[in-house]
Amino acid sequence: MALLTLTDAHLAYGHVPLLDGADLSLDSGERLGLIGRNGSGKSSLLKILAEIEKPDDGQLQLQHGLRVRYVPQEPVFVPGQSVFDAVAEGLAEVRALRARYEAHAVGDDLDALQTRIEALEGWTWEQRVAQTLQHVGLDTDARVVELSGGLRKRVALVQALVATPDVLLLDEPTNHLDLDAILWLQDLLVARAGALVVITHDRAFLDAVATRIVELDRGRLRSYPGNFAAFEAAKLRELEAEAQAQARSDKLLAQEEVWIRKGVEARRTRSVARIARLEALRTLRSARREQIGRVRLDVDRGVASGKLVAELDGVQKAFGERVVVRNFSTTVLRGDKVGLVGPNGAGKTTLLKLVLGELEPDRGRVRRGTNLQAAYFDQLRDTLDPEATLADTISPGSEWIEIGRQRKHVMSYLGDFLFAPERASSPVRTLSGGERNRLLLARLFARPANVLVLDEGWSEELDPQSRAKSIRVSQACLIEIEILPIADRRAVSFDSP
Repeated sequence: MALLTLTDAHLAYGHVPLLDGADLSLDSGERLGLIGRNGSGKSSLLKILAEIEKPDDGQLQLQHGLRVRYVPQEPVFVPGQSVFDAVAEGLAEVRALRARYEAHAVGDDLDALQTRIEALEGWTWEQRVAQTLQHVGLDTDARVVELSGGLRKRVALVQALVATPDVLLLDEPTNHLDLDAILWLQDLLVARAGALVVITHDRAFLDAVATRIVELDRGRLRSYPGNFAAFEAAKLRELEAEAQAQARSDKLLAQEEVWIRKGVEARRTRSVARIARLEALRTLRSARREQIGRVRLDVDRGVASGKLVAELDGVQKAFGERVVVRNFSTTVLRGDKVGLVGPNGAGKTTLLKLVLGELEPDRGRVRRGTNLQAAYFDQLRDTLDPEATLADTISPGSEWIEIGRQRKHVMSYLGDFLFAPERASSPVRTLSGGERNRLLLARLFARPANVLVLDEGWSEELDPQSRAKSIRVSQACLIEIEILPIADRRAVSFDSP
């Protein structure tokens, strides 16, 4: 019997339905990879499965007593909360049951409470939390707000895992995680007994974890057994068959349009039937929801910089007693594509800010080149006005945008980043997390820049070809990632001060 079943689900925001009669079931022990283009409705579907949101129509059925835990893309914690307290929130039910048992509340069945607490291993929850945090290398007393993005994501994952849920729902769990953390999570999910639904654009992660792929495509869910590699082969065959069927339909429609324009000359009965078929073909064509294309990227390179971008000599930077960068030296030249890799919290973002001049070193020297115009992805994240329209975000007060020597209409420019013209007047708050990333990239690439700095999460929603192109078009590029997806690359390992 399925742990959960979603039947004939419908959900719409704006002009395009996200779910259009979607059906889904999840069996015990399944590890389901949910994939699809950004903005297709994956996160909304996951929230429906977590009972955080409701569909416009359709039914969700869960087994009685099913324990479900959901980890969003960007987890939110109580301000000032310690790591231990944040993880302990995942055991809210156990803590409440034990508090009732210890208080001997009137009317409580203590035997039933004791049985339930034992079933959830509630007598030793403090030790379980402490041991889990020690295993993943997190300081129990650290404040969550002071952690890097990757460490905060790890806290959110542990918070869900300590509850040992029957169904675990993860939305982009590998975002902000370093390679070691991704491998840790990958092994843990494969070893655990419960069911899993995960949204991710990490193909290697899906290949290692998923036992079934479900694609959300134009409002419908399609299921494919096996991992992502098996899905790709099956999907390619489907798309080829779909393209051939649509080509035949379009050819027949064109022929019938020519016939109708010449006038109806044959017998009346035959003509009526042919006109009805033409109307059906027109309806079918207008209702067709096409596959989304690929992002087209062009960067305004600004003025030519000098040969030197930055030279660091014996640089050191500390925050309090913690030394983040110690005696570090390197040189970045025009044309370099530098990938900065290392574990979460090692200080990669701090090093980027030293290069850009946003921070000054405690010791050592940083010499920056001439005519530098840096476009920094991370700087723009907090500047999106949720109530502003997409068009105003890209080009406030104007319908045109200048990209180098090329002048583009803002609608055309948004189209390059896969935003339909009718969405140009939509507010930013209606975008999914991946679509916001795409909007940030569109805004970033519209700025004159000869140094492109991409810090955490810049490529989460881009296909590999678009990622590579976004790097190639810049005169120099510094990127915080795990694997740089282009040839002729240079990586700076940054795993300790």
